[in-house]
Formats: sequence, structure tokens, C-alpha cells
Amino acid sequence: MKIVPVPVREDNYAYLLIDEPSNKATAVDVFDVKKVADKAKELGVEIVAALTTHHHLDHSGGNKEFASRFPNAPIYGGSDKVPALTNLVKDKDEFTLGENIKVKCLATPCHTQDSICYHITDEVNKGHPGGVLTGDTLFIAGCGRFFEGTGEEMIAALSYLGTLPDDTIVYNGHEYTAGSAAFGKHVDPGNTGLERLAGLLASNKQLTGLTTIGDEKEWNVFMRLDTEAVRKATGSTSATPPSKVMDALREAKNNYRG
Repeated sequence: MKIVPVPVREDNYAYLLIDEPSNKATAVDVFDVKKVADKAKELGVEIVAALTTHHHLDHSGGNKEFASRFPNAPIYGGSDKVPALTNLVKDKDEFTLGENIKVKCLATPCHTQDSICYHITDEVNKGHPGGVLTGDTLFIAGCGRFFEGTGEEMIAALSYLGTLPDDTIVYNGHEYTAGSAAFGKHVDPGNTGLERLAGLLASNKQLTGLTTIGDEKEWNVFMRLDTEAVRKATGSTSATPPSKVMDALREAKNNYRG
């Protein structure tokens, strides 16, 4: 199994999820069909399916063109708001892509109510730690805005992702790492994990695929609501409901201009 990021728009990521034994590839969050198809051609792989993490057009806006160009390729997604959807999925659905890539769907409603994260594992190479395609639910050191949900739902979504093995590699929907890390440092200046992330930022323009769920537990303030640093930054106490802490933290991020 190989996961290849394909940067699109200003800061979005599409991906090619490649089953290497068969040379079959699945496109993820197609926006720019030509760019994704050109990358597949460069890599010598055949596109046979598409995964969509949620219906926002910067992730699904290429689906209709994709369906026209690849008419036999199924398009998976979490609701009929996903353009050109052929295969509706729900929480805990599982299927195989190519010959060897196992996909498990994780429903993470909040950013949108149809947000689906895809946990992917290699059935042949058991040494591969697996990955998770998180769309706009989990960013490196951050999370998505609550456009269709609540703080309580985002807590549930991030907690759900936190149940994956710590070495699971994170493939997120946008390159927002610099801003998220800066906000994290503002909230939790003593966090040594964020210092390590700063080192990664200094040497890489593209962070997706370089970090793990275990890293997020260490440095992502949105997954560390019960820490003293987060409580202090949000004006909360140990008695404050976690959903209120999350709402305050998200609002602080929305307004952060550091």
C-alpha cells in the first residue's frame, strides 16, 4: 500500500491510494481531476475508485467530472450530498480496494454531518502501520470548524480517531499545520511535542503523511481538553463541561491572528 498526496487548490490535499501489487489506485477527495489523473499516469497506476470525506466542494467538486472520465469507478461517501455518489457508506462499513487494501469507515459528524474518515490498512504488508484519511475533521495539530455540528460532536469525533493505533499515519485534508502549530504553542507553550512539530515544519513544506495519531495525542490541543494549559487558555476549570471547553477553544482558534 502506498498513499501519495496530490496538492490541489491553495492548500487542499487530494490523494492516490495505491494497491501496489495490482497497480490499482483510488482517488481521494478529487477536486482537480486532471491533476489527480496526471499524477496517476506519472506513477503508472490505474484509477478504479474514489473516496470522498465530506460534501464540501473543495473536496467533492471534481466528482462529476471524475464520474464522466472514469464511468466504471465507484464513488464512496457519507451522504447523497456528495456529488455523483454511487456507494453510500456509514460508520463501521468495511470494503476492499484493489486486491489488498482494507478500508473501514469512521463516521465523524461535526465539520459536516456526512464526514467520514477512512482507516486504511494493508492486508499483505502487515508491517505497514496503516493510515487514516481525516478530511476536515482532524488536521495536524488542529481540527475543522464546527459548520454542521457542536463541540460535543467534535470531542466524539477526535476521541473516535484516538482509538486507532498510535502509529496510524495521518493524511489530512488541508495543509494548515503552520497555523495550527502556532495556535497550539500559544495555548500550550510548554508542550515539547509542539517543539518537535516545529522541527518538522522547518524542514518540510508538506506535513501530511509524516505524523501519527500518537503524535496528535501529544501535541494537538483539541485532543487535550483536560490539560491545565487548555483550561487556562479557555478560562475553564476542572468542573467546566468538556463541550464548553471545546467550544471556547474553537472560538479562540477562529479569532487567533498570531
